Amino acid sequence: MEVFDANRHFMVEYPHRHDFYEVLYLSGGSGFHIIDSNKYKIEPPCIFFMTPGQTHKLELSQDIDGYIFLFAPDFYLLNQSNKNKLLGFPFFHSVTRQNPPLYLSNSEDNAFVKNLFLRGCNYVKNNNPSEEIILSLLDLILLTCNQLYPKEYKVLPNNKGHISVKKLMLLIEENYQLNLTVSDYAGMLSITANHLTQLVKQITGKTTNEILQEKNILEIKRLLLYTNLTVTEIAAQMNFADQSYITKYFKKGTGLTPLQYRTASLK
Repeated sequence: MEVFDANRHFMVEYPHRHDFYEVLYLSGGSGFHIIDSNKYKIEPPCIFFMTPGQTHKLELSQDIDGYIFLFAPDFYLLNQSNKNKLLGFPFFHSVTRQNPPLYLSNSEDNAFVKNLFLRGCNYVKNNNPSEEIILSLLDLILLTCNQLYPKEYKVLPNNKGHISVKKLMLLIEENYQLNLTVSDYAGMLSITANHLTQLVKQITGKTTNEILQEKNILEIKRLLLYTNLTVTEIAAQMNFADQSYITKYFKKGTGLTPLQYRTASLK
């Protein structure tokens, strides 16, 4: 938990991903935050949320100002009886793959949240900060953001089907390079492939295969744009049979071959 401003080494030359959760509160500045394939305008005061495995890039002005909280799931769930609690927040593991920030239009709400971050940052500067207090601050930040988050992105907390689909999204982020089947993921969730497909269709309006295809296409695009890997090397990394198969797969999903997409995007 620390201050996030122009003095922090936040600039990167390409989109990158983390294996932890990120809550970024911005009180000043401007720019854009690109998460996966979505580009969001930075309009402080606002809060961005990142899930492990997501690819993101920040384009920030020099007067950017705020705070950032980075944490591992094991830390947050340490004393939680509900081990699915992180999946219950609408801003983590989105089933729509959308990550809109929370815009704090109410001045009292903004002052309250900002003070939580400020207290946390000041507190962790101590030589031996209490884990319990830091956990309590983090929990209060997340619960407050959950309360303020737009209603259209929320679901009932007891919606087990929604939690199962979020678990699927988490598994996909962890295993996408293996190019697993719907049956593979259903087995990991201890349900049948048909039941998984019904849940996914009910909650997202898409089939499980479509969800898997979207993730594969997104990662292939990232490798085409931000690496020098050949299509054959990308096929091997993504566990596709060969260059011919990944080319057909990508063209079916985008209308372009991988090389056509790379050439068009880099012009």
